[in-house]
Amino acid sequence: MPGAPDQMIEATYDMPIKVSVVIPVYNPGEYIEDCIASLLRQSLPDDEYEAIFVDDGSTDETPARLDRLAAEHPHMHVIHHQEGSGWSGKPRNTGIAAAKGEFIQFVDNDDWLGDEALERMYDYGVEHDADVIVGKMAGKGRPVPLELFRENRPRATVENAPLIDSLTPHKMFRKEFLDRCDLRYKEGRRRLEDHVFVTEAYLRAGNIAVLSDYLCYYHIRRDDASNAGFQRFDPVGYFTNLREALDIVERYTEPGPLRDRLYRRWLRNEMVERMRGQRLLKLPEDYRQELFREIHKVVVERFGPGVAAGLQPTQQIAAALIAADRLGDLEEFARWEAGIRPSGTLERLAWKDGKLEIGFSAEYLSGGEPITFRGDGDRDLIDPALPESTMEAVARLGADTSAPLGRSKVDLVVRERETAAEFFQPIELTRVKVPAEGRDGMSRQVLRATALVDPQAAAGGAELRAGIWDVLIRISSCGWTKETRLGSVRGEDAERGRTGALVGSPWRLVLPYWTTPHGNLSLDVDQKTKRFPIELTGLTEADATVRAGQAGLTVPLPLHLQDAGEATLRLAAPASKRKVTLAARLDARQGAGAVLTAELPMSELAGAQWRLDLSLPSSGKPKFAKLPLVVGVSEDGGAAVVRHEEASVADPATAPARPRPAASGQRSVLSRAADKVRRVLKR
Repeated sequence: MPGAPDQMIEATYDMPIKVSVVIPVYNPGEYIEDCIASLLRQSLPDDEYEAIFVDDGSTDETPARLDRLAAEHPHMHVIHHQEGSGWSGKPRNTGIAAAKGEFIQFVDNDDWLGDEALERMYDYGVEHDADVIVGKMAGKGRPVPLELFRENRPRATVENAPLIDSLTPHKMFRKEFLDRCDLRYKEGRRRLEDHVFVTEAYLRAGNIAVLSDYLCYYHIRRDDASNAGFQRFDPVGYFTNLREALDIVERYTEPGPLRDRLYRRWLRNEMVERMRGQRLLKLPEDYRQELFREIHKVVVERFGPGVAAGLQPTQQIAAALIAADRLGDLEEFARWEAGIRPSGTLERLAWKDGKLEIGFSAEYLSGGEPITFRGDGDRDLIDPALPESTMEAVARLGADTSAPLGRSKVDLVVRERETAAEFFQPIELTRVKVPAEGRDGMSRQVLRATALVDPQAAAGGAELRAGIWDVLIRISSCGWTKETRLGSVRGEDAERGRTGALVGSPWRLVLPYWTTPHGNLSLDVDQKTKRFPIELTGLTEADATVRAGQAGLTVPLPLHLQDAGEATLRLAAPASKRKVTLAARLDARQGAGAVLTAELPMSELAGAQWRLDLSLPSSGKPKFAKLPLVVGVSEDGGAAVVRHEEASVADPATAPARPRPAASGQRSVLSRAADKVRRVLKR
């Protein structure tokens, strides 16, 4: 019953509570189930953490759902509010007051945690005596910080790490630190209360630890897009609240480069980026004008020249147009930027020592053509489609339109499709300046790179878990950071090099494949798709050999192999419904690929035609892939291999509809294969 769960929080525990998880709740509906499930899966023992759901006046079935949860699990608590406060600040403060843990982790009711998140973050925080622990995030439909989580940062500050890029509340805080500093969220229906809270925590913490080698927090955009942060806001109220975050920076820093750098975060993310490309152009005209007016006010009131000076050049242009109160020019600039797209060409794929080498080139396009830069002595200048008078106004405000091409970079990222977890891969980069054809004094920049994906360490030092991992590239240059999939444009070396690999011990199958219909590169780890049999359909009878005297079967396979190992071969005779399972062996083949060998019990197989199915070692239930081959064994022990044409289907996503059953009198494909075996044996 409402009110009763408050008493549960007073329960006693045999051990001190390490972590209290505080979850503000308002009408989440079914979306809270993933959150609940993740809390119940935590690796911390139940008596070492607690979850406190603070219901902020929900009108759906959630209160009853939470009461049942609390009744079933003593470490799950509920606090009911009879009336909603309108935002997350008050319920979070209520949770802080009720928390008994050494640390407090904030979670939104439509997000969830990694299974070991609380244990890992707690241990990491204690090890490094941290007041704040920031765990790696993944965003499903929502942006999350990327650069911050390139590596573990045991002693991070706003000066040595891009902490200011992560201002959402989904972090772990030492409760004693919050109480000592009297740190609480601003309450009421307002925006950016998390910016104010987290910024002050960053600036007052004794130490901040960033844990990047485990995915701790999944930040989810609901299918109905009803997360509070996705609602259109009132510009006046929003930027009034934003000034409160700037006030915190002003209170705890001195004028100078650090303050300018921190201010720059709000200028870039909350102002300039809202005024660029399609993000600006999609806004209704009246709302666009109102938003521009409020942004202009903050820029001229609060930011000195050092704030915009540290932005990327395209951001500096937008910031200068905002400061100059030139909305029309800003819209024209947005139209030019809206046409800019990242592009990549996959040039080669090759397995080397169990690692997938991916060679590619990348650059930005505008209107389908490479972006060009105008030479000016030793400098390269951005050349937007703006009038000369506009660019002069931009220059008068100190904006630097030089293109810092020496800092351009491209990253290759693997992203798990199910969870959106992503990881940067090691890369070697070369920047190439290419003259623009037919345009004197103009040039373009091509980024040529080679990335190395080690399936045993590609997930931040851990192995890629079973699933589908999409491969994408992210290009950063001149103030543009955009990503694109890789593979739809590719060369012949990439086509030839696309093969699966058996890596690790025990083996794990990693299969690069082209997605349908776009033809992008993805990795199937541990046969989460049905594509492995497709890789085998190119085999013919000319590839396989069967030796009656030695009773040996040899089949070359299109697989990269580091070490020899065991596999399983299943022979099936459809006519008699008999099956024979054999031990097989896989060895690396000289040059490339692997070779499958098995000893055939000829006396047991005599007088039948046998389909071949291959199973690779797996931690789960064995998965058999059909080989497009039939082994025929005569009564006198003769043997031959022929191709089973039924196995010639390509990608199942593009395969034709299944044919109708054969009419009476027509013979099956397997019967025709049997005839072929008999003809071979008579030679």
